[in-house]
Amino acid sequence: MLKPDTLTSGHGGCVRELAAQAGCAVDELLDFSANINPLGPPDCLRRVIASNIGLLVHYPDPECLAFREAIGSLHSIPVERVIAGNGSTEILHVIPRVLGLARAVIPQPGYIDYSAAAVKVGLSIEHVILDADSGFSVDWQRVEDRLHDDALVLVGQPGNPSGVMLDHDELLAVADRHPFSLFIVDEAFADFIEGYRSLACAVLPNIIILRSMTKFYAIPGLRLGYAVAPEHIARLVRDAMPPWSVGALAQSAGIAALGDSDYGNMTRVEVANYKESLQRGLEQFDCLHVFPSAANYLLVRIDGAAFNAPELARNLLKRRIAIRVCDNYVGLDRRYFRIAVRTPHENERFLDSISHELGSHRSRPILKPARRRVPAVMFQGTSSNAGKSVLTAAFCRILLQDGYRVAPFKSQNMSLNSQVTRDGGEIGRAQAVQAHACRLDPDVRMNPILLKPSSDTGSQVIVLGKPVGTMDVDEYIRYKPRAFETAKQAYDSLASEVDVVVVEGAGSPAEVNLRRHDIANMAVADHANATVLIVGDIDRGGVFASFVGTMELLSERERRMVGGFVINRFRGKKDLLDDAIGYVQIHTGLPTLGVVPYIHDLGIPEEDSVGFRDGSRYDRHPPGNDHVEIAVIDLPHISNFTDLDPLLLEPDVRLRIVRTSGDIGSPDAVIIPGSKNVPHDLRYLHESGLARSIVDLATMKSVMIIGICGGFQMLGDDLGDPHGIESDHGVYKGLSLMPLNTVLEKEKTLTLVRARHMASGLALKGYEIHHGRTTGSGLSPAIVRDDGVPIGYGTDDGRILGTYLHGLFDGDAFRRWFVDRLRIRRGLAPVGAVVRTYDIEPALDRLADIVRSNIDVRRIYRGMGLP
Repeated sequence: MLKPDTLTSGHGGCVRELAAQAGCAVDELLDFSANINPLGPPDCLRRVIASNIGLLVHYPDPECLAFREAIGSLHSIPVERVIAGNGSTEILHVIPRVLGLARAVIPQPGYIDYSAAAVKVGLSIEHVILDADSGFSVDWQRVEDRLHDDALVLVGQPGNPSGVMLDHDELLAVADRHPFSLFIVDEAFADFIEGYRSLACAVLPNIIILRSMTKFYAIPGLRLGYAVAPEHIARLVRDAMPPWSVGALAQSAGIAALGDSDYGNMTRVEVANYKESLQRGLEQFDCLHVFPSAANYLLVRIDGAAFNAPELARNLLKRRIAIRVCDNYVGLDRRYFRIAVRTPHENERFLDSISHELGSHRSRPILKPARRRVPAVMFQGTSSNAGKSVLTAAFCRILLQDGYRVAPFKSQNMSLNSQVTRDGGEIGRAQAVQAHACRLDPDVRMNPILLKPSSDTGSQVIVLGKPVGTMDVDEYIRYKPRAFETAKQAYDSLASEVDVVVVEGAGSPAEVNLRRHDIANMAVADHANATVLIVGDIDRGGVFASFVGTMELLSERERRMVGGFVINRFRGKKDLLDDAIGYVQIHTGLPTLGVVPYIHDLGIPEEDSVGFRDGSRYDRHPPGNDHVEIAVIDLPHISNFTDLDPLLLEPDVRLRIVRTSGDIGSPDAVIIPGSKNVPHDLRYLHESGLARSIVDLATMKSVMIIGICGGFQMLGDDLGDPHGIESDHGVYKGLSLMPLNTVLEKEKTLTLVRARHMASGLALKGYEIHHGRTTGSGLSPAIVRDDGVPIGYGTDDGRILGTYLHGLFDGDAFRRWFVDRLRIRRGLAPVGAVVRTYDIEPALDRLADIVRSNIDVRRIYRGMGLP
């Protein structure tokens, strides 16, 4: 059984007891009993505390002068009127001791400590019981009736627990008529009220204003508050306070918080919105009467139900939710409870839970049905290419293996590697692989925003699989809010069809230049209510500094979303990391949930071109004398480089990356891959001398030249861009290796393809993604779609081949046929049979097995709310 007072207090000790009885840790208890700002402390406080840590070795200023001066400046009052305290409650308990009054008059229900402070010094108390029908508004006539002798009057502005506002003019009039009574106005929650003007500026000599900083600034652990009083009373109170009551860090933090006007403005707007939504949710139940409140909490009365507030509290506690039962407030009974306004996700969880308890009492449907909350985990990184895409795919397969319906999601992806969906949309290749890991068809909702860079400052913007235009940075920033709304709708739609979503971030959440308009990392995590795991690549070095640094740069609200860290690409003995992992946990308070080893020969397509450009996947030692060599041209705007991945499987093939004409050597074949900016990359080939080298190789009978998509367009005589799709409306000279002409059209071709290679007779399948329309004369089609449309041309001797087909080498039979043709030209015997099968299913299972054995899956599941 719970102790009688356990459900009626929000103080930390009782919260710990509640958590223990709920069978959870304190941070797992959803505490609606504490009226603290749901946004968490201002970001500036972490920096202030860190930079002032040296103050710990010094005694604080006993006069709190700098802090009091900041208060004086805020309210435009003399510093002599300001009292600083270890929370406003400390000041509240000192004031009655120094005033010499014998009575207290307290409108009720009111803050419990009003009575406690009066009782402690022996004051007799007269309660003025307020009327629930008036929302517990203060009846000043009834208060004034009790001021026949001098008294101490204590009122909340707004009231606690009611949240009702009192009328300033009535208060001032009563105080003016009773100059020998003293009025304490507690403005502990007034900062939450938009446009509120504090009575601290009042000139009457018998009014004291109490202000708490722990509620609005979410710093109850620092304990800081103040009062504004007439100078003679302020002097008496300060003299009666214990010395060094307010610590140096608390004083510094208070000064910084007072100066953060952006935080204050944001809090008032967001908390008001949160409260409105929470109140609407509660009002759907006919047994609940919700009192209008100006504060960040709501007083609720249970009417006509077979249970009371303590019983409801006990049932909610089983769901790890605590509410404030109000039966120990004077004037209230066991029907009343109070709840704080928390974040939207937490409020939704509360409403879901109370709906289970009160379902039969629902009087009407919610006007806008709440979207189904689906468990989600999000992999964010300390940088690009930290391994987020691979770990997302791994976790998708792990969840699938464990029996969940799972889908991947990446709000915004910047990548030149893309793939076509069944319905003709375009998404990032990584999300297509992740869909495969879930055994789902790729869906544009999995990657609603795809950016394909076409220059250093501009990208083609693809939304829900279709291009909406090419934008520079400024244009896209202006477009982002609209894009994010689309992304959120895509997420909600996708999530409604599965049990769990695995979300991938982009870059790093700590990129401070991008956070203001973030639509890829923490903003997505917030919308999805996802548990965030920060991934770091230890192979690059600096991973522990990156973890700590990332957390330091996140806001307090963002830090609360992070569940832990994952170290990726580790080579060595894991126990060598123990000290560093412990250090990170001490500095961040977060565990490292896994150390994933470096996985050689991963076997699944990579998203970023980093592995391509650094040669880690392609430039390998020759497999022996009995092999062929393929040179791959590294274009500045290379796209869909994963078309080459299947060739890596072949034991008799060496792929070599070429960046200069001097590096091209004497390969058996040259592949010019896709490009997102063909005009620019054509210029690059000509200016670098690579064009001349490729043309020279084309004259050698032993060398094949293959162009894929953009590379195909480069093989022709010229390329026209009349609509400015990728350039300034010019016509660009090609390599003239085939009599072809290409014109870039406004409409983009996006389609899945089944085709046939005419020379070999072998079936092919893949996809087309291109703006170009290519025509030729005197050439026979080399690759023809099943509908009879040519999508590739070649020379009669088969040495030069160009095609729009992405996935050309995915087919095992054609790939071996192609490699055998190179072997024959080199004077080697053809193998004549498929050697390796290109199938990422075994690779995904292997990846999942490795990650599962090196990461705390059960703990991550618990953080997501999965059993």
